[in-house]
Amino acid sequence: MRNFFRVLRFARPYRGYAVLNVAFNLVSTVFHLASLLVFIPFLNLLFGQAPPPTARPAIGWTAEGFSRMPDYFNWLMGGYIADHGQVGGLIFICVVVALCFLLKNLFRYFALWAIGILRNRAVRDLRNTLYDKVLELPLQYYSGERKGHIIARLTNDVQEVEFSIMNYIEMVFREPITILLSLAIMIGISPTLTLIALLLLPVSGLIIGRIGKSLKKEGLRAQRKSADLLSTVEETLTGMRVIKAFNADDAMRRRFQRENDMLNRLNVFTLRRRDLASPLSEFMGALVMVTLVYFGGSLVIGKEASLTGGEFIGYIILFSQLLAPAKSFTTGYYWIRKGGASAERIFELLAVENRVKERPDAKPINGFQDRIEFRDVSFAYDEQPVLNGISLVVPKGRSVALVGTSGGGKTTLAGLLPRFFDVTQGEVLIDGHDVRGLRIKDLRALMGIVTQDSILFNDTVANNIAFGKPGVPEADIRQAANVANAHGFITQLENGYQTGIGDGGNRLSGGQKQRVAIARAVLKNPPILILDEATSALDTESERLVQDALFRMMEGRTSLVIAHRLSTIQHCDEICVLQAGRIVERGTHAELTTLGGVYKRLCDMQTFG
Repeated sequence: MRNFFRVLRFARPYRGYAVLNVAFNLVSTVFHLASLLVFIPFLNLLFGQAPPPTARPAIGWTAEGFSRMPDYFNWLMGGYIADHGQVGGLIFICVVVALCFLLKNLFRYFALWAIGILRNRAVRDLRNTLYDKVLELPLQYYSGERKGHIIARLTNDVQEVEFSIMNYIEMVFREPITILLSLAIMIGISPTLTLIALLLLPVSGLIIGRIGKSLKKEGLRAQRKSADLLSTVEETLTGMRVIKAFNADDAMRRRFQRENDMLNRLNVFTLRRRDLASPLSEFMGALVMVTLVYFGGSLVIGKEASLTGGEFIGYIILFSQLLAPAKSFTTGYYWIRKGGASAERIFELLAVENRVKERPDAKPINGFQDRIEFRDVSFAYDEQPVLNGISLVVPKGRSVALVGTSGGGKTTLAGLLPRFFDVTQGEVLIDGHDVRGLRIKDLRALMGIVTQDSILFNDTVANNIAFGKPGVPEADIRQAANVANAHGFITQLENGYQTGIGDGGNRLSGGQKQRVAIARAVLKNPPILILDEATSALDTESERLVQDALFRMMEGRTSLVIAHRLSTIQHCDEICVLQAGRIVERGTHAELTTLGGVYKRLCDMQTFG
């Protein structure tokens, strides 16, 4: 239940609606019980067991005045029967019951209206909080987490919480009111029978509770397996070209069916346990009621009758109505236990620590004036060293290339500058300021990044170029596209700059996507550029167009260039060769070629290839 109360925290800002729900449910319950209680005096009068009061009882807004309400109702009804006969009395009772049910259901609607607002706004806030957390977490987290599991938490788990917990949140407010009011009236009618009921009901509840102990555990397994299934679907859609190229359809089909069968078995087990709660609770309640009928009947027909026939029938009616909220409470408990598994997965994600935090006293930075410095920088992924003692200075307006074999730490080193990661040891400085002491948004506003994988969104060309800069004039978008050598092919698209490019930009070729990504960086107009193998996945013609666009963009800017194709970085002011997380050579292209070391060997290998 701990996770249930943690979910309720999201409903706290809307507790006013919870108060309204309680108030409306209270009034609705009063009218519901009143519609049942009016039969007791009628039956007593009908059976001649309780003559109506001869004088009008005094009522008022006091405890004593309220206690005389049944006598007052008896007096009214007795007078009506005296004037109109027993048929008239029956009509009177029917009208009163119909009016009570009308008011009961009117206030029930108001209660549902209030709880509906609370429930949906709380779920909306939960989704927003989860999505904010996804945006907040550093890139290091996503390197070890399957995307399908994150998507499952935002979709399946939130939906399960909404259905299993939020749908039953009203139960917490409504059913106790009904149960307490019913018990109070039942005690007033017969304390002996109520004592018997209170002794028997916990026993039946204990028997029912034994069944649901494994629900949360199995529910958690089911949600994890659902996330695995979603991950398989996500990987299938992402890798469809590879699946078809390698005739792996059958292998993926078997993998999906295996995951699906396991999910099916878990769901069937969980549903079987959950669905047993309702009929079992109803049966146990029926056993309790049969027991009460026996003892209550004895009190009516015994030698020393302590109950009238009307009171006994009214008591049984009240107890039968008590079973419905008790059953609802039991069913809701099972759903809450099941939803608790999804809530646990959600709070696991929300509890992940973001190690790349902005300090409370972080300083603003509005420009880049002097230099970038990596000072004795080391970095490790989960205690696995990636960079060791890197020291590098990049003066303003200069371009520095990072080269070396895969796994040498080039991309990681570049990612330390915009704080995608934070150093394990050492410092990364901009104009002498440690980047960890700067505002993250200001820091990243100084940088334009173009990666090997052109990350585009399912939107128009214009909106992809203007990504992160809403309200940019179209003239600026076109100018950025011109710099990126993209204007020509964009104007030939069906709707020009307003053409939708599909999921991930799949309607464009690789070179076209890369030039749109470059245009996006150009429009940002950053003083610092990070180019991470921006041309390595392109054909020769596309590479030439993209490289030309990159040269234009790099003019007058400080650039950090990562490249495997060494021919594309020969113009850089300095080239650093990384090997096993260390800089083993540095200099210009001519200097490193003359040196005849690692860089020369890499150049020879590419020339030979």
